[in-house]
Formats: sequence, structure tokens, C-alpha cells
Amino acid sequence: AASSPKMMENKVFLSFTFYSTILILKMYVVAIITGQVRLRKKAFANPEDALRNGGLQFCREDPDVQRCLRAHRNDMENIFPFLFLGAIYSLLDPNPTVARIHFLIFCVGRIIHTIAYLLRLRAPTRSVAYSVAQLPCFSMALQILLATTPYW
Repeated sequence: AASSPKMMENKVFLSFTFYSTILILKMYVVAIITGQVRLRKKAFANPEDALRNGGLQFCREDPDVQRCLRAHRNDMENIFPFLFLGAIYSLLDPNPTVARIHFLIFCVGRIIHTIAYLLRLRAPTRSVAYSVAQLPCFSMALQILLATTPYW
């Protein structure tokens, strides 16, 4: 493998990498679902796509497509910060079990959030999943700040 042996020794970073990859794949799945909903509902964002699929009248918005796009945007607003926080947190040499719990809670929370969003699960399922997933991020951010305060 092309990865450095040092990186492969960092169990926390490997765990972070595993959960981050799962989350990125989940984002790709949401993007694919969005495209499928666009095709099924004939609601295209671009005139050339509408023309290819029946005519300019299909260059329009649809509530189901908008729901998919909101789920995707929410992922970007939350998963991208997690990628930064988790990477930096991994460098702080945290307890591997505690770190894995942080990553697992975030990952499961985001998966449940997406399922609740796309399947319109009853409130407050989505907001609870969102809130639970935020907890490890706040924990990691606090630990990063505490570790770096002497350098501000």
C-alpha cells in the first residue's frame, strides 16, 4: 500500500477514516437518490436536461426534489466540519475507544437524520438525530480548543 506505516499505526485516525468514508458514501447515495427523484418527477434544474427528458416545461422545481436537496445541503453543513474536527482530534492522541464512540455516534446520527429526512419520519426523529450527532462534534471542538489554547 502507498500509505505511510506511521499513519497505519494510528488506530484513531484509521477509525476516523472508516467512519468518514461511510459518511461520504452516504452523501453520494443522497445525490443518486436526488437524480432518481428528478427523473421520476420530471423536475430538472437545467433546460438542456428538461429538453432531453420531454421538454422545457420540465425545467421546474418539485417539493420532493427540494427535500432531497435540503437533506444533501444539511449533510454538507455537518459532515464537512466533522471531517476537519475528526482529523484534528485524531492528532491529539485521544483514547481510541472514546474516539471511536465519538465517530460512531456522529455517523449513526447522520444516517438516521438522512433516513428521517427522506422518508418523512415523524418529528422529532430528524431533529433528535441531528442533535445527537452534534454532541461528539462539540466534544471534539472543545478538546481541540483546550489542546491549542496555549498557542493562540
